[in-house]
Amino acid sequence: MKALRPTSPRRSGLRAAVAALALAAALTACKKGEAGADEAKAKAPETDAIPVEVAKAANRPIAASYTGTAALEPLAESQVVAKTSGVALAVLVEEGQRVTAGQPLVRLDPDRARLTVAQAEAQLRKLENNYRRAQQLVAQQLISAGEVDQMRYDLENARAQYNMASLELSYTTVVAPISGVIASRSIKPGNFVQINSPIFRIVDASRLEATLNVPEREIAKLKPGQRVDLAADALPGRKFEGQVDRVSPVVDTGTGTFRVVASFSGAGELQSGMFSRLSINYDQRADALVVPRAALLEDGGEPAVFAIRDGKAQRAELKLGYDDSGWVEVRDGLKAGDLVVVAGKAALREGSAVQVLDREEKSEAASAPAPAAQAAN
Repeated sequence: MKALRPTSPRRSGLRAAVAALALAAALTACKKGEAGADEAKAKAPETDAIPVEVAKAANRPIAASYTGTAALEPLAESQVVAKTSGVALAVLVEEGQRVTAGQPLVRLDPDRARLTVAQAEAQLRKLENNYRRAQQLVAQQLISAGEVDQMRYDLENARAQYNMASLELSYTTVVAPISGVIASRSIKPGNFVQINSPIFRIVDASRLEATLNVPEREIAKLKPGQRVDLAADALPGRKFEGQVDRVSPVVDTGTGTFRVVASFSGAGELQSGMFSRLSINYDQRADALVVPRAALLEDGGEPAVFAIRDGKAQRAELKLGYDDSGWVEVRDGLKAGDLVVVAGKAALREGSAVQVLDREEKSEAASAPAPAAQAAN
């Protein structure tokens, strides 16, 4: 049996040092684990926060207005028809030409009408002479007063026939019933024109009108003379100003609407038939508290927004006023300077933590050039 060797002091010190190092490493790992857990816990709320874009409730002017759509119509329009039949010998105007009331447009063949006038005139002269002689004879009691009366009636009838024939002759020259522009022409020289057939359309576009059918709840707000702003689809980016010309005091029982006619000058680029969007401003508030219309919640309930308070989203029900050009007036529920969510509303719930995005920083980051890739070593 071998005798045990005593342990050397050097080995004992080495083992103790190794154990101390192991314990220190374990303690360090524990501290790092706790620190990592604390850091993860601290970062957890930031990770759960919902990014949103906000706007401030602020004071600014806002207008109350009624908006609608309508087609522009001319002040006056006439369908010119032939009042007698005949062959068109000359067409005196073209499409797009401006004419004045009474100006000749077409000359029809007048020969038949002239012969009828000559025949009626001859009959009239004959009866006039007979009537003058009868007046002399009745004074001598050679004819009865009844015969003289009959001659007078025949004379008046002949005079009416002569006037009718003269009127028919005048119809062989077709004249413009109103002043305006020839919008269309459906006749050429040599065409045979039937009586009452349309041959021209004249439009007076010196003033254009737009007719709106407005719900009866607005009847107390709209008055003649109010300003009307117009935007035409055919002229993008252009704005035109007119005014309310007349307001019907009668509500249509079938539709529950009344007619409002707005007028505009036709001297510029506006043309008859253009589709237009109208806005009638009937009131103005110089210092109203407003928020963007995009901030309103679309959940079918009372008007409300998500306001940011202490880093969380809180539903704020509102009492609204006027709505104008993307802004809505807030009469109750917010104060100036309150932040309301305008983007990211769909992901929010009452009390949700939010992360407010800075729009300017976001746009700058989007427009900044991408950093160049580092060269491989």
